[in-house]
Amino acid sequence: MPRIGRTPLGLALLFAFGAAAQAAPAAPAWVARSDAYTQPVLKDTGKYQPEDSTALGDESVDTQVADFRPHVYERALDDTEKRLAILRRERAQENDVKVRQDLDILIDSREKVVATMKLEHQYLLDYTNVGELVYGGLRALLDPRNKPERQKLALVRLKRYAGKEAGYTPIATLVRARGEERLANKALIGPYVNEVEEGLNNNATYMDGIEAMFRKANVTGWESDFAALKAQVKDYDDWVRNRILPRTRKEVRLPEAIYVNRLANVGVDIAPEQMIERAAFDFQEVRDEMQVVANTIAARNHLPSSDYRDVIRELKKSSIAPDQLLPYYRQRLKDIEGMVRAHDLVTLPTREANIRTATPAEAAQTPAPFMNPPRMIGNTGEYGEFVIPLSNPNAKSKARMDDFDFAAMAWTLTAHEARPGHELQFASMVEQGMSVARARFAFNSTNVEGWGLYSEAMILPYMPPEGQLVSLQARLLRMARALLDPQINLGRMTPAQAKSFLMREVVLSEPFAQSEVDRYSYRMPGQATAYYYGYVKLRALKTQAEIALGDRFSLKAFNDFIIAQGILPPALMKQAVLEDFIPARLGRIAAQ
Repeated sequence: MPRIGRTPLGLALLFAFGAAAQAAPAAPAWVARSDAYTQPVLKDTGKYQPEDSTALGDESVDTQVADFRPHVYERALDDTEKRLAILRRERAQENDVKVRQDLDILIDSREKVVATMKLEHQYLLDYTNVGELVYGGLRALLDPRNKPERQKLALVRLKRYAGKEAGYTPIATLVRARGEERLANKALIGPYVNEVEEGLNNNATYMDGIEAMFRKANVTGWESDFAALKAQVKDYDDWVRNRILPRTRKEVRLPEAIYVNRLANVGVDIAPEQMIERAAFDFQEVRDEMQVVANTIAARNHLPSSDYRDVIRELKKSSIAPDQLLPYYRQRLKDIEGMVRAHDLVTLPTREANIRTATPAEAAQTPAPFMNPPRMIGNTGEYGEFVIPLSNPNAKSKARMDDFDFAAMAWTLTAHEARPGHELQFASMVEQGMSVARARFAFNSTNVEGWGLYSEAMILPYMPPEGQLVSLQARLLRMARALLDPQINLGRMTPAQAKSFLMREVVLSEPFAQSEVDRYSYRMPGQATAYYYGYVKLRALKTQAEIALGDRFSLKAFNDFIIAQGILPPALMKQAVLEDFIPARLGRIAAQ
């Protein structure tokens, strides 16, 4: 899963992808026209959450900090509604098909922002974990992939966070003031208690992470401002304990309208009930497939039990030592790349992919493997990183997280996060050039994670049986997410019940199962369903292309086409395949 941050609507990008990589081709004329429409939207979005824009490469906001000044809700809503009206007028006057598609993307994104802002303002008590916010904002600048002169800009952002520059108030003070304003409304629903407690528990780790990043970057002159910020975060945490904790809710469930809105924001456009029914069916189907493969493995290895759960537990015993984990995953990537080339699955680059383990602060923020995307703006050769955490600092027990460090898991995890999954997906966007609308405002978890899970399925037929079983286990987890996430958020089961189910039926460790239910409950409600939904949409589209082209269908050509489109919503991806890919293939073959 790609990780940028936990803002309500995900990513914030500025400026064009077309000039991203040194080797990128010149952007076509329609991209330049689309980007001209997009620039004002990007300026609007960067005004309020510049940290996310920094993470994706926009250097124009590198020294800015999140806006928590008075009346921020009213100002942001007014900006967004005005921009939406302008976009609708521009859409009515535009004739280019691709540019109109991009305007549709922009309009849809603004409509979602307006709907989300109004719903959350109506129902929810604001809660921001300042420690996590400043950690993310400084991490975006101190990233080792940035040049030293950019890393040094963290000093300016740090000073502004701490209110040590003229005209700036400490961000902790501003966030607390906005919180006090909302606390006066007793009808608002408080944050989930586990979310607040987790933030309080993790903030010391985030502060340690900031200090470690400054030292690693060899940036000097940060100590005094950081000491002030650290003290402010501590004072803010004391305020959270005294003022926010008493208003937290003990039940996960929120108004259904909020949950449906969150599904829509990650690209899921079906009702929770429909998601539950569809995922429940597929869960049974995948579990049956797993049992078939488990029977083969058990018979060949003379295991005492052929139950897929027991076979997976046996496979987990082949754990990889921490000092051998990265070499092992790198070798597995080479194996997968050989399979991709041997079977003409998709075009791969010749350069090596980046794989590393997570820092303690990264593991606290994202206790599951993730893709750390490259900067998408001003990119001069930086690429994404496949990051593997070795523990979950938020686990409820001392049990070992044994879900990612055993041999059979390396197949599917590498296919998903590295190649042909997210690493290839993001690198392709940087290298080929992409309109900003498609790169930023079409971005959601359905579009991104659908390709990740699709990539696992692409490699599965060529894996050894042990790899196939664990790849199916990973797919089963995605079905479980689509089944459990909505049931938790509709109040039909508790997080504890979901955790027990994941440990029993999907064979997750306690730490990983805990990170899963935390994700469904408060980290990113609804987001986990997007893997399954995006996968279903993409596989269905592949079937439609196969039917239309018959023996003229080329899997490699189809996959290359999908990658070349960037991160498109399922409806626009379907339109591209039906109107561009299929006619082009038929025309090309006919011409031959």
